[in-house]
Amino acid sequence: MKTAPTLLLGIALAFLLGAAARPAHAGGMKETGVEAQVENGPLRGTLAMPENEPARAAVVIVPGSGPTDRDGNSPHGIDASYLKMLAGALAVEGVASIRIDKRGMFESRGAFSDANAATFADYAGDAMAWVEVARKEAETECAWLAGHSEGGLVALLAAQEAGPSLCGLVLLAAPGRPMGTVLAEQLRVNPANAPLLEDALFAIDALERGDGIDVSGFHPALQAMFAPAVQGFLIDAFSHDPAALIANVALPVLIVQGDADIQVSLADAQALSRAQPAADMIVVPGMNHVLKPVPAGDVAANLASYRDPALPLAPGLAQAVADFVTGKR
Repeated sequence: MKTAPTLLLGIALAFLLGAAARPAHAGGMKETGVEAQVENGPLRGTLAMPENEPARAAVVIVPGSGPTDRDGNSPHGIDASYLKMLAGALAVEGVASIRIDKRGMFESRGAFSDANAATFADYAGDAMAWVEVARKEAETECAWLAGHSEGGLVALLAAQEAGPSLCGLVLLAAPGRPMGTVLAEQLRVNPANAPLLEDALFAIDALERGDGIDVSGFHPALQAMFAPAVQGFLIDAFSHDPAALIANVALPVLIVQGDADIQVSLADAQALSRAQPAADMIVVPGMNHVLKPVPAGDVAANLASYRDPALPLAPGLAQAVADFVTGKR
């Protein structure tokens, strides 16, 4: 049985994302470094262009929680390169993309004094700055935001006041309920969390109210999850309701959810779909949270895929995204 600290780290990663089966290194993609200019920047990312044809569409790929880099990897045990693979698979389909580092992290450290001080409003503004870069680089009239996991919430916030430069949204394994609700659900369903559950739920309730908490007496795993340095960010994160946000989005939206995702569930995709009936929704069979195919019910294989950059993307994923952003819907 996994220890509680290992289990909780995996949960924290959810909040702190034909053609898909072809590996990104098969060709069809040329990459260059690009920058977006923001206060205290610049922000840096990687532009992936189709190799032998003009781009039919442009997508900004917004990564998920915590120190997740532009390729989808994290020092907290994720080495699946799923966002880089998605960029490669989209390029094969004629779709340009920019995948990005979040402000204050990796090559986007800039002059930001504290990456933990970033707000979702900051991230949403950064996403729109990247939309402008993407449409200019790809020579398209507008660009799409493809947000993975927490990045889906960023995309929804960016779309609240977006202008004509934003084509629409692709929400990949995005939460459809407030993030505190989703986190509490994850903690409750695993019996291994029972000894820590009371403190964890107390912390979530307090942060949802906007109150800071003293975690000095908590289990070390909970001290890391609810550390004072990230409590402000978590208060911000827990304050947003994705369903309410998507209800206000008039742009085209594609909701993508895997039925093997152990971090964000089908209930979240359904909540988004109910709130915005005009959105398209697809469920990718066997796809987990890092967009990889895994055997049904095999938790060990599911978790192992988070550290397997050789495992391809879930079949059909990239084709579905490419078809949507190029107008085949």
